[in-house]
Amino acid sequence: MDEFLSPEHRTLAKRVEAFAEKIDMVDYICEDANVADAYIKTWAKTQHAVVARQSPPKGVVQYLRKIESRGFTSEGIMGTVSREVVRLLGAEGLIRYVVPGKYGGAGSKVDPVSLCVIRKGLAERSALVDTMFIMQGLGSYAITMAGSDATRKKWLRGVADGSLIAAIAITEPEAGSDMLSIETRAERTRGGYSINGTKTLISNAGIADFYIVYARTAEGSARDRNALSAFVVDRKAAGLTLARKLELMAPHPIGELKFEKVQVPADQRIGKEGEGFDLAIKTLEVFRPSVGAAAVGMAGRALKESLDHVGSRRQFGQLLSSFQGIKFKLADMATQLRASELMVFSAAARRARGEHGPEASMAKLFATEAAQKIIDDAVQIHGGMGVVRGSAVERLYRSIRALRIYEGTSEIQKIVIARALTGEH
Repeated sequence: MDEFLSPEHRTLAKRVEAFAEKIDMVDYICEDANVADAYIKTWAKTQHAVVARQSPPKGVVQYLRKIESRGFTSEGIMGTVSREVVRLLGAEGLIRYVVPGKYGGAGSKVDPVSLCVIRKGLAERSALVDTMFIMQGLGSYAITMAGSDATRKKWLRGVADGSLIAAIAITEPEAGSDMLSIETRAERTRGGYSINGTKTLISNAGIADFYIVYARTAEGSARDRNALSAFVVDRKAAGLTLARKLELMAPHPIGELKFEKVQVPADQRIGKEGEGFDLAIKTLEVFRPSVGAAAVGMAGRALKESLDHVGSRRQFGQLLSSFQGIKFKLADMATQLRASELMVFSAAARRARGEHGPEASMAKLFATEAAQKIIDDAVQIHGGMGVVRGSAVERLYRSIRALRIYEGTSEIQKIVIARALTGEH
């Protein structure tokens, strides 16, 4: 990996490692938060029904209703923790790497290698912190590419310092990997656009301060890539609601959004009408190597946990590390990890140089699939302790699975690679 890193990248890696050591417990907190939210709401609802028959003081009823409606804040415990994570990332100066220097960023432009350095270090300790970091980039990069200067000034500085939370809204109930199936519509009005539709599996739904929304602005063929446009939608926009929260295998703020006659001024469109598809694709291409970097971080943690375990656990009168079967597993894990790391940082370096090709998809595909196998082997090495809820390898086992799906499934990456090889557009 070092051959792809500048002295600045190495310094950044040390900063990330020092920061990551402080946030190792975040995932544990948020897993407890999911349970606590459900428990508190159920408790409050039950208590409210009980006290309602006893004509309690007004203040007691208001308190119970407040807890029942959320708990203690409108964003839920996990949402509150996630917002604090973004603030901490901003205070550490790490989010600045997803924004260009002119608008509060760390460099003249977003550097894919720096993104990989950061994600590798964060994901090794906390999948949630890693996700909150990269969503700041995914949820703002369209503005970086094609937003007006006023739009960039309004949103990007807040993204960079962690005072604003960003989100990207592409996926719909009937449109996932196939963006051309998007049904959300943005119809022209006198002052701009009226957006109607549903977006699901949206990271940061309910806690984001703004969303980059992709919607259909033209009729014509359903396969017309020029029919989609991108918009910045403020979380306070009338008609925008959080329809429901979703719970994933690993803790993460995510949900479904409803857009009902959401009025968006014309100057909140990003780029020209019909450029939405290209903006979405370019965003994913820039950040794709970093998904592989997150996988490398998780797999690296799994290998470390396994080495610690086999060096201390005794079975049949000897250390696990002395068994040939275990040695073979460790050798395979280390080899796959090294190959993944090299592919990821090579792809990121190529992207940083402005080179295009299938290498980013290759890196994402290989690193995420390899990490799944490495972490599975780590669970096997740990035996019964590997499936105990909350253990490091058990958390990694749940966290890694999503990386093979989001930002293009493994199957989609194979299509991208094959098209590049055959010269198909």
